Amino acid sequence: MSRTETASEARSERVAERRGRRPGLITLGLAALGTLIAALIPVLRVVEMGAWFLGAATLATGILGAGVLVRRTGIAPAWASLVGAVVWVLFLTGVFLGDTALLWVIPTPATVDAAALVIPAAMDEIVRGSAPLNATFALSFVIVGAMGLLALITDHVVLTARMPLLASIGIVAVSLIPAIAVPGRVDVTAFVVLAAMILFLLRAETRARELPLVRASERRAGVPATALGIAAIGLVVAVAVTPLLPQPRAAVATGSGFGPGIDATLALGDDLRRPADVEVLQVRSDASIPPYLRATTLSTFEGDEWEPDRVRTVPLEEEGALGAVSVAEDITLASTATTVDVVNLNSIWLPVPWPAVGVDGLDGDWGAAPANRTVIAQSGGSQGQEYTVRADVPRPTLEQVRALPSAGTEDDDLRALPADIPEIITTLAQEVTAEAATDYDRLIALQRWFRGGDFAYSLDAPVEEGFDGSGAEAVAEFLEQREGYCVHFASAFALMARTMDMPSRIVIGYLPGTANGDVIDAQTVYSVTSNQLHAWPEVHFEGIGWIPFEPTASLGVPTGFSSGTGIPGSVTENQAETDPQAPEATPGAPIDVDDPAESDALSPGAVGGADGQNPLPTIGVVLLVLGILALPAFVHRMRLGRQRARAEGGDVSAAWAMVQDAAIDVGIGIPPSESPRAFATRLSDRHGAPGGAAATLATEMERASYAPPGSLDPGSGEVALAAAEDVRRAVRAAASPARRLLAALVPRSLVVRPGSAYATARSKDPLAAR
Repeated sequence: MSRTETASEARSERVAERRGRRPGLITLGLAALGTLIAALIPVLRVVEMGAWFLGAATLATGILGAGVLVRRTGIAPAWASLVGAVVWVLFLTGVFLGDTALLWVIPTPATVDAAALVIPAAMDEIVRGSAPLNATFALSFVIVGAMGLLALITDHVVLTARMPLLASIGIVAVSLIPAIAVPGRVDVTAFVVLAAMILFLLRAETRARELPLVRASERRAGVPATALGIAAIGLVVAVAVTPLLPQPRAAVATGSGFGPGIDATLALGDDLRRPADVEVLQVRSDASIPPYLRATTLSTFEGDEWEPDRVRTVPLEEEGALGAVSVAEDITLASTATTVDVVNLNSIWLPVPWPAVGVDGLDGDWGAAPANRTVIAQSGGSQGQEYTVRADVPRPTLEQVRALPSAGTEDDDLRALPADIPEIITTLAQEVTAEAATDYDRLIALQRWFRGGDFAYSLDAPVEEGFDGSGAEAVAEFLEQREGYCVHFASAFALMARTMDMPSRIVIGYLPGTANGDVIDAQTVYSVTSNQLHAWPEVHFEGIGWIPFEPTASLGVPTGFSSGTGIPGSVTENQAETDPQAPEATPGAPIDVDDPAESDALSPGAVGGADGQNPLPTIGVVLLVLGILALPAFVHRMRLGRQRARAEGGDVSAAWAMVQDAAIDVGIGIPPSESPRAFATRLSDRHGAPGGAAATLATEMERASYAPPGSLDPGSGEVALAAAEDVRRAVRAAASPARRLLAALVPRSLVVRPGSAYATARSKDPLAAR
């Protein structure tokens, strides 16, 4: 091919570009459409298959197709988004709300009113329904409409801004929502399809950007083969490794809707080992110490696992549904009120303090279980509820609790033990309590033993040692290893109590939380997070009822009573003086509140206070923010270093890219139809670039673009690099100081590519290059 023919073809391509007919535009649109449809496949695990899938695919096709047609007519790209929005409105109106529209497709005020009713109805179905949801009219309208909006955004980001990687990140994020909402096994097929379409989209955009002549001269079999090889290896590794990873598991007995739940199978380790915790509750109370919040109890144990209680419920709205607290005549009851705001918890069990006697403010249908004083949803769930729980707390003195036996229930399940219970459980229970004279003292001895220095709290060691469970064998292994988490401590304590013929059970609920600094009605607000899901044991005492204990090392508040008044499950003010078995200070031991420092630690107002605040978190946040702010400049510097290295190796296009990036950073427009020579001339005439260096760089770029393969001088890259450095320095020097500072801190070239809509428009900002 002669040099004249080559130049003619280049001119033809530039004319085509000016008319909006950039090569590969249709392929790019098809790739974007395929990626969107692939992202829609995971929704099938949340919503039953229906006409909504075809409608969503059709609408995406219409929007992207309209965008391609508009661009091919030569109209400004901004009109493509407007036309796509018109297609979105007409389609939704005609398919879903045609009876309210003019000519079935033109929306009217009645159409807007109808849509305003349909959208909340769909949101209510999502919150209250359970997957897979029925494909109702309202839900289909929202899904199809959302798909259309995503298609509009994709059309603009991919076809106008030419940033397919950014669009891919957004599409992947959308495709992950169903997996987050309904955990389950990874859908390998959907993953492979989406990955393949994203790779196709990236390659289609790259090929559409390349000039045909450059493609012909630089095409090598190794480049696409290497890319395909890397993609294939990535897919194979993902498909092979993903099934071997721990699979997400849906929480047992969740309410309707989405969000973290409460697992009552005592498989709490998976929940506690989540990579990130979320706030589930906000709690405030008039009690002196924020209470534990219980959800349900487990009483039946047959050797392998503890089973949730199956209890009779009565409507919560009935008067006295939970029943009054029955205690011996000489034992005091203290009334407390606790307000709970459910931030993000999806459960049929309502977290309530012990012992609840009434609940006010709930929405929906709820049942009360008097046997264990729990509250259970008959329909719906805990998500979004705000309620106040009234509790009557028994406050026996130390002498009273020591004088009463651990008895008072006829339920044999509360004392039952498997016939083959490991000997270590019984032996250690006898050894630890050998010197105790009363049932209460025996339990305090157990609690102190677990919370002493012999045991360590660990979420990982149990899994590594193979006893991540609550059965008798797992408890025996835990007692030997002496590392575990709340499930192991609670199970071991309850079983050891039963070996001494004491009725016991396990409670699932939440730790009291951490003060967040807010105060409402003179009450400190505590934030409870998902990683504070907890298990603890209870033992029944005649004349008092169920008393909670806290054996888990380093967590919670240990149980203790004083000679005056005490609250079950809390440390009382005189414990160190009145309890002859009070230990010396050891890690995890009961806190001595006579020590002013430790007394302040228990004060509800102490957490989050201004005095004695640890400065390290603040310093860490400041350093993190500074690091994030410096990240763009760091990435830009690394990219510039790679470009220089490539240019020194003979890659003229890398030197040319250095100049383009510098121009974009200081606000100089780069239209897709402008030739290298015209761009270099403009830099010289208007933006301070030295004429000789700009001309040299343009010449080297033209040679690299149009010279036959293998005919380039090996030193062309170094010549182009030297010219590019001179042009870069001059262009940046000609810009205003403010623009130079902005270009150094936030380089636009990291996200704006030459020839895109964002790089084409010339800035009218006074900070732009002069």
